[in-house]
Order: sequence, then C-alpha cells, then structure tokens
Amino acid sequence: GFDWDSGNYHHCQHHGVDIDEIEIFFNQELLYFEDKRHSNKEKRWIAVGLTKKKKYLFVAYTFREIGKENLIRPISARYCHKKEQMIYEKIKEELI
Repeated sequence: GFDWDSGNYHHCQHHGVDIDEIEIFFNQELLYFEDKRHSNKEKRWIAVGLTKKKKYLFVAYTFREIGKENLIRPISARYCHKKEQMIYEKIKEELI
C-alpha cells in the first residue's frame, strides 16, 4: 500500500505525475537504489522505470510502518530527463 497526505501528494503532482500512475508504476520491474544523499533522518530510495504510458519515471520514496503495514511513501515524482533515460537504458542492458 501507499502512504499519501497533502505534502507528498502535491510534491508528486507538482511535476505533472498522476498519483494512479505512481501506484501502478511500483507493480512492475524497476531499477532502484538507496538515495544516500537524502537519507539523513530515514532511509530513502530512488526508483526509475517505464510507466504503462511508456514514459520514464523517477520516484523518490521511503517506507513507513503504519500500524502493522509497511507502506511506500512517495516523496517526489517526476518524468526523467533525456540523459537519465539513456542511463536507465544502459544499466538495464548491462543487467540482462
């Protein structure tokens, strides 16, 4: 599941990314890595991949335990720049 509130909801939509698109995005194969630069208070992650609309998406997120559930909390989302798309494709090729 996902942890949404007005803060992270607006950070994601600010860049034109639809919330439903983000939730569907996490149900597929992604490249992800720890965002050590922004992991001061909590461990943060970056996920990059293709959406169902064939757009490259970059999502910064963390995990939050709420009750007994471990939820994905998107922090920010945006579509990738051309250079990031090329890096994604290169890494993906190397992993195959």
